[in-house]
Amino acid sequence: MCIATRAKQRQVSRRGALQLAGAGATLGLAASLGACQSSTVFSDAPAPPPEAKPASTAIGSGSVRVGLILPLTASGNAGAAAQSLRNAAELALAEFNAPDISLIVKDDGGSAQGGQSSAEQALAEGCEILLGPLFAVAVRPAGQVARQRGVPVIAFSTDAQVATRGVFLLSFLPASDVDRIVSYAAEQRRKSFVALLPDNAYGQVVEAEFQQAVAQSGGRVLGLARYHAGQTQSAVAQVAAVARQADCVFLPDNRDAALAVINQLKAAGVDTAKTVPIGTGLWDDPGVHRDAAFNGAWYAAPDNAGFRGFAQRYHAKFGSEPVRTASLSYDAVSLVAALVKTQGSQRFSEGVLTNPSGFSGVDGIFRFRSDGTCERGLAVHQIGAGTSRIISPSPKAFVTT
Repeated sequence: MCIATRAKQRQVSRRGALQLAGAGATLGLAASLGACQSSTVFSDAPAPPPEAKPASTAIGSGSVRVGLILPLTASGNAGAAAQSLRNAAELALAEFNAPDISLIVKDDGGSAQGGQSSAEQALAEGCEILLGPLFAVAVRPAGQVARQRGVPVIAFSTDAQVATRGVFLLSFLPASDVDRIVSYAAEQRRKSFVALLPDNAYGQVVEAEFQQAVAQSGGRVLGLARYHAGQTQSAVAQVAAVARQADCVFLPDNRDAALAVINQLKAAGVDTAKTVPIGTGLWDDPGVHRDAAFNGAWYAAPDNAGFRGFAQRYHAKFGSEPVRTASLSYDAVSLVAALVKTQGSQRFSEGVLTNPSGFSGVDGIFRFRSDGTCERGLAVHQIGAGTSRIISPSPKAFVTT
């Protein structure tokens, strides 16, 4: 992974060195973590089922102890995904140049009680930072335990409600997708929007961010409608007339729902070549790309080059494909190793973790906000001819003030 800062960026070795660049009182953090080739193989192929493990195992033998909390014995795909994240953590240690850390692996079973007890055990064993849990139900109690001890958490949940000061989410949050696609549309002089949103928790989060992003870009929301699963027709009817005048129609939903809306809009006389469909990372899906109804549509998502390289190295080591979220574990461990190498006693302080210059990982640049959420630098993709292509590359640096 390459974890890099943006102020005075310097060349770093493939294997992962973190360097500092300072100007006066300003500290620019640059971390380059682990072999930074990459890209994105979107594979749901599960890792082998996890073997029965003791309550605690260790990866590495360094002096700095780091807790890694995952639902290793959870049922179904959750346990397989957890094993893939564990493997990715091991790969990060193997690729980093002599990291002085030991990963203390804990199994939370995917439960709230497991999250709490795993955090308590990890802290009792001297862990200075916790990576994970994966699920929000376990993140909340683990975070409460850690915060009481002044220990930071870097978790992998996509539920922004569990983020808080000292509990950071290194995950793909919809806010970054929305901000990126709306700002790109505005750059293309497309500033009038219609939105059709799923009437669920995801839709509520996305709607709030969408309204804010459009306002900040100087645009207008001409119409907005919500729908329940499988019931898009009435919502389309509410906005079809204004959609004919809009520059973009925002459809933050999965393939089936978005496809139904697009076809219904076309039937209502909306020209999707003029009113461009725009979406989130939910469209980063070969099934979406193969459907001609999405041709010309735009969406925000990571540049997949990073994940592909990571997946190749993962396969070479473990003989299987990583789950998509495995890059989060890889980046978290790489970041921690780099901070240990360069930041001394302040390595896990809030000031270091929330450095506005951010870091660069498998999926591009990212930075933690003080409220625990994560901002990512994303690419804009356009769908066509059965695939997608990048029409606006991921930024190489964050704008800092």
